[in-house]
Parts: sequence; structure tokens; C-alpha cells
Amino acid sequence: MADVEAGPRVVFVNRYFHPDQSATSRMLSDLAFRLAARGFRISVVTSRQLYENPRASLPPFEQLDGVTIHRVETAQRGRSNLLGRALDYSSFHVAAGLRLLKLTRRGDVVVAKTDPPLISIVVCIVARLRGAVLVNWLQDLFPEVASVLTPGILPAWVVRLLTWARNSSLRRASMNVVLGDRMRCRLLNAGIRDSRIRIISNWADTATVVPQDTRLSQTRSRHGLGDRFVVGYSGNLGRAHEFDTLVGAARLLRNVPRFAFLITGSGAKADELRESIRAEGIESFYFQGYQPAELLSDSLSAADVHLVSLLSALEGLIVPSKVYGILAAGRPAVFVGDPAGDVGSLLTTQECGVAVAVGDSARLAADLRALSASPERLRAMGLKAREVAVSRYTSEHAVAAWAGFLGDIAPDTATR
Repeated sequence: MADVEAGPRVVFVNRYFHPDQSATSRMLSDLAFRLAARGFRISVVTSRQLYENPRASLPPFEQLDGVTIHRVETAQRGRSNLLGRALDYSSFHVAAGLRLLKLTRRGDVVVAKTDPPLISIVVCIVARLRGAVLVNWLQDLFPEVASVLTPGILPAWVVRLLTWARNSSLRRASMNVVLGDRMRCRLLNAGIRDSRIRIISNWADTATVVPQDTRLSQTRSRHGLGDRFVVGYSGNLGRAHEFDTLVGAARLLRNVPRFAFLITGSGAKADELRESIRAEGIESFYFQGYQPAELLSDSLSAADVHLVSLLSALEGLIVPSKVYGILAAGRPAVFVGDPAGDVGSLLTTQECGVAVAVGDSARLAADLRALSASPERLRAMGLKAREVAVSRYTSEHAVAAWAGFLGDIAPDTATR
């Protein structure tokens, strides 16, 4: 493994690394490859699994487009139940920590991305032992997320212990990259110095995901949606998301044949949503699985507007990354969550969508009616969405921000 003999590197640690997987995994691969193209020495420690296939067995070592990939063996129980997920998480913590001990040298930058949860604790220990620079890339905050989604799953003393250990790893980091201002405020309240926090939003590939006329969408044609007003949802249907408000709005719109709802993806709440729709006797929903990266633009363009949702209690703990693909596709978004949160504020201040409080199905139905009745407003919002995506949420913006602070805290990681 010639990678070990090279100069100082940036070593990313994340359970998944594959460009065709979930949105956050694609962002990691996009960032890694683009930093490598800029001359940074990039390595990745990851599992041999795929996001949608826990039984996959990718090669243990690979060099791809300037990135050296080290894949470790872990448990393969998948995400179907909490016990199996916890076993997968724990086994990755151990395997990744041991691999990092072998790979990491003084001067390296080790980036802990928050999958699995609390991996920053392990990476912090290795970084201290090996004299490496620690950076945390926070897509979410655990154990707070677990406490919100599954109250009481952990004893209070365990939550306090994990929070203390997590916060210690954040304080020792040279930089903590967060996704929005609400998450930044959470870290400040935890005692993290402002100088060690950097907001770098997630992004979309605006070169691949581009606005398309809904009439030209093959996805729309395949489902026979014709000239109906299509409300889309694309991505993970996970426990962090809220769908009762959508079901309530669909109930209010059930006698308006023009409305259709296209749900793309899967997750812990997928079956629950299907069952709710079936129980209500609502026939305007269409479901399809995750779409490959090359079909994402067409799939997003099938909808006139897209739904984004987040439980209000998770504001500042998670920022739904699906919103950036929606903006890139030139579609307005309707956010169901805290209207004053990161996504709600973005959509309303930039005039590229609307925000609705969780539980307000009547307001959601009214907003959808209003958007469907105003093609010009819909078009203006779509144009503004694309403008916002290109001006603020591209991989070029993110890579420039990462390269900037990496060059400051560890200039020797770049070869040129």
C-alpha cells in the first residue's frame, strides 16, 4: 500500500463511500475526488458495504481517481432493526479505529464524518495517539438525535456520558464543519469555540442535476402522470422525517383529481406511509425506489414541487440534504417542519419555496392549491431555486471552502 509511504494526507472516515449511494455518501466521494484533483493526498477508511446492500463485499483496497480507499470488515446486519444497526456501528468503530492506528501518521488530517454516530470519539483518540489533526464533519448530532427519535432508549447517565465524550472530541478538533446556523448554535452552547466551527452547507451536482421541462420527464411518463400537478418527495423516508402532515393534506385534496404524489426512495417510514395511504383509501400516490445518479435529474423534474420534512425537535441536529438537489433541478420546495429553521428560512427568504408547521395539513393543502393555480409564481420560484443552487450550493463552493481551511490548518497535505 504505497499510500502509507506518502506525505501527510487527509483521511476521511465514514461507513459508506460510493458515488452511487445515498446523497451524503455521494457528497463524500465528490469532495474526496475533487480535493484529490486539487493536489491533496486523499485516503478514505470505510466499510465494504453499500448503503442499500449491507451484504455487499467491496474490495478491501482500491485506488480510484487519486483517492486511496481502505475498506474494513464489519458486521452486516443492516438497518432493519436497532440491535443490528448498533452491532454494525460498533464493529465499524473498532475496525476503523484499528485501521487508522496503522495508517495515520503525525501531520495527517483525519476527518470524522458522522456515520456511524459518535465515530468522532474513536477518531479523536487515534488522532491524539498518532499526532494527527482532527476535523469533524457533522451531518447530525448524536446522542441528541437518538434521544428525540427514541425517547428513553438510553439511560440518562449514558446520554450524559456519550454527550460529554462527543463534546470532548469536538473541543479537541482543529475544525468542526457544520451544515447550518442552528447546528453552529448547538455547538456554541456546548462550549465549542467559534473559531473552531465552520459552516459549509451540503450541496448538489448542478452540472448533472439540471432543470428539465416536466413534459419531457421519462419518470413522469412512466407513471402516467400526464398534466397532473405532481408533488414529489425524493430521498430517505426515515424516522427523522414527518409524513402525517402530508397524509392529512392528501386527504383534503383527495377529491381534486389533478393532484398526484410521487414518492421516490425508501426508509424506516416507507411502509408506514404506504399503510396510511392505503387505510385512507387515497389513490393519488405513486411509489418508486431510489433512482441511480444518472436518472436523478429526470426523476426530480417529474414533480412540479417537492416536499422536504423534518421533525421540529430535530432542528439544528439535522439539515435535510435533499433540498439542494431540488433547488438544482429548478423546483420550488415545500418544507414541513420549523418555519424558522435552516431550511424554512432558506426557502422563504430566497423566495424559492414555502414553509409549513408540522401538523398544519390545512395550510399545506392550501399552499399546494395556490401553487397549482399559479403557473407564473411556480415558474418564478423554480428559476430562483436554480439561481440559489448555482450561486451558493455547488460542490465547487464546498470544495473551495474545505481546501481553504485545510490549507490553513495543515498546509503540507497538498502536493501543489
